[in-house]
Amino acid sequence: MPPAKKPAPAAKKPAPAASKTAAPAKGAPKKAAAPASKAAAPAKKASAPAKKAAAPARKAAPVKAAPQATITLKHIAAELAEGHDLSKKAAEAVLDDFVAVITRQLANGDKIRLSGLGILVVRDRPARTARNPATGESVAVAASKKIAFRPAKELKESV
Repeated sequence: MPPAKKPAPAAKKPAPAASKTAAPAKGAPKKAAAPASKAAAPAKKASAPAKKAAAPARKAAPVKAAPQATITLKHIAAELAEGHDLSKKAAEAVLDDFVAVITRQLANGDKIRLSGLGILVVRDRPARTARNPATGESVAVAASKKIAFRPAKELKESV
């Protein structure tokens, strides 16, 4: 049994060595590899499409990794200040008051319709029974409220 194990790793070692020798022959000494044998040339063609297929996957990854810009109230206030001849502090104060009014109205249970933007409304979520995925145990989840936003038609079409 031990002699049978030794030939098996030895058989695996030449295969990677062959692939290592094929890769440098492909890159730099193309002239030396071509006269050696015609069988080596088709092997290069077979390995080349595999590498070309991997290249588009690499290009797709950076596109997904591109970060989105996060716009804050300060950014919006600065833009409004430039467009309406206001100071940045005055624009920030108006937006802060705007957020406070919306918060207060939602706390009262009112529905807020912002034309061109959408509708904000508070919805009740009933109590329910859930399961802990780790243990499978049933857990009671209390009733709660959530803020729902329904975008306006104009907003949907513009995006």
